[in-house]
Amino acid sequence: MIFIFRNSFICIFAAATLAASGQTTTNFTFNNLNLAIPDNNQNGVQDSHTLSGISGTISNLQVSVIISGTDFGAFNGDLYAELVNGAGGFAVLLNRVGVSSNNISGYGDNGFAVTFSDAAANDIHFYQTLSYNLNGNGQLTGIWQPDGENINPLSDPNNFDNALFDQTALLDSFNGQSPNDTWTLFLADLSDGGTAQLESWSLDITTVPEPTEINLIAGGLVLLASSKCWRKKINPSLCPRTRPSARQTESILPPISTSTSS
Repeated sequence: MIFIFRNSFICIFAAATLAASGQTTTNFTFNNLNLAIPDNNQNGVQDSHTLSGISGTISNLQVSVIISGTDFGAFNGDLYAELVNGAGGFAVLLNRVGVSSNNISGYGDNGFAVTFSDAAANDIHFYQTLSYNLNGNGQLTGIWQPDGENINPLSDPNNFDNALFDQTALLDSFNGQSPNDTWTLFLADLSDGGTAQLESWSLDITTVPEPTEINLIAGGLVLLASSKCWRKKINPSLCPRTRPSARQTESILPPISTSTSS
């Protein structure tokens, strides 16, 4: 029983390692959209795409968007953007960046060419207070945390002062869900002035095997190890880690390693 328990532990650990190493990241890019975002219109515009044929469940998600100014240019502080899917996942990517009690209009830069990742170093909402870069078109670039602030974008500017601490709608809301779903990016321009369009956007979806797949792998490994142990009477070399006899003073079981492979 010691052998079986020990090998069960090792096999389950091996299956978990296999699951981690079995992560797959798939990119889906939606180009040449050029969808105009209506100026000062809460109805906004949306772009939806249905994905299929992807195995596993979501363990990480990144979203990239390219939003450019039209006519006299965009005004970033006017823009709101969210990502949703059919399973109920919901992330606020942009919520009128720069808006606060000290800046009721937000930032006036000319669009975005950014990637959103929960693991990024900084929230995008107050990006002008940090080190940031604009490309030749005046669009913000780089990798940023989503705004994540799930409040009405038409709220009093004072309500945005705690944007860095009110991130309740991030991309991890999609973790554990199936990627095979309809994904919708919604954008709205909520103030008069600059106008913008959605040029393109993309999803980088990282998946891991389903828990049932991991359990099957672990169970198979345990059965394999156990069957070898039961055959020890025929060939003892198949199961060398037997229970110590009364004459043995030291365990012949080596210590279980606590290290993990990356």
